[in-house]
Formats: sequence, C-alpha cells, structure tokens
Amino acid sequence: MPIAIDIDVMLARRKMSVGELADRVGITPANLAVLKNGRAKAVRFATLAALCEVLKCQPGDLLRWEAEDVAGE
Repeated sequence: MPIAIDIDVMLARRKMSVGELADRVGITPANLAVLKNGRAKAVRFATLAALCEVLKCQPGDLLRWEAEDVAGE
C-alpha cells in the first residue's frame, strides 16, 4: 500500500503506549492496532484529528505516501 503509517514513531517520541493512546483517543486498542499496522482501509477525519490532538502532531507526521515498486522499472 502506498500510504505508510508512522503512529509507532510518534508513540516512541511521546513515550506513550498503544493502550494509553487508544484510551485518550477513544478507540479500542484492537482498532488502533489495525490502523497502526497499515491494515485499515480508511480512517475517519475525526479519528485522525483526535490522534493528532493527543500526540500533538500534524496528519503528515502520521501518514506518508510511498511510491509502489512496479516490476520492470
């Protein structure tokens, strides 16, 4: 998937656990794990805003685009 998720990076910078972040954002640890591990198909803007508020960061600190490897290029 060309969108990379850097929640782990921000958690480490903030010295925060996944459980604490999930509690403060108001989502389950399981749903946060799905998002964090790049298995989510979508994210609500409200959830993204809550993550940014709790982690004191911008959406671009959590999400980034990576070009997909195309065979033969």
